[in-house]
Amino acid sequence: MKTYEIQVAGIKRSLPVVPISDDLSIASFVIFGDTEIVEPCARELAKLLPPDVDYLITAEAKSIPLIYEMAKVMNMPRYLIARKSVKGYMKNPIVTKVNSITTGKEQILCLDEDDIQLIHGAKIAIVDDVISTGSSLAAVEHLVKEAGGTVVARAAILAEGDAADRKDILYLGTIPLFFNKK
Repeated sequence: MKTYEIQVAGIKRSLPVVPISDDLSIASFVIFGDTEIVEPCARELAKLLPPDVDYLITAEAKSIPLIYEMAKVMNMPRYLIARKSVKGYMKNPIVTKVNSITTGKEQILCLDEDDIQLIHGAKIAIVDDVISTGSSLAAVEHLVKEAGGTVVARAAILAEGDAADRKDILYLGTIPLFFNKK
């Protein structure tokens, strides 16, 4: 199996290169269960954020361990998650659509009324594990703005492909996209 080597926040990983379509493969960076990489990445990413951030938010699900650790590092009692479906307990949710590079199909992201109230008037940092096309980032930003918050930072552990050229995101490292030859 082809792999891609990275070092981020002082931790080395060998990422499997996996196809996500006939034309494209990615270096699969999955942080679930990997406390050895999540904790140092959370510390380093938190250092890049403006000091006046009120809340961190991410899209469900892979970045949840990251923002949990970042919230601890930043002494925040709470972080927010844009959920992938409307749950029965949600009151007056706001919903937006997203089509991320790894999902390959349209999904939704939503926020509950309680989260909307926290976001209203607050300074928000959007956090992700990897930013590639920016579609998930844009969807979360849409929810934050609709809830009346201000996005003051967009951050990820890794910028993938052309995302590394963006000036509006903060990140710790880069990975390429792999275009499959036909």
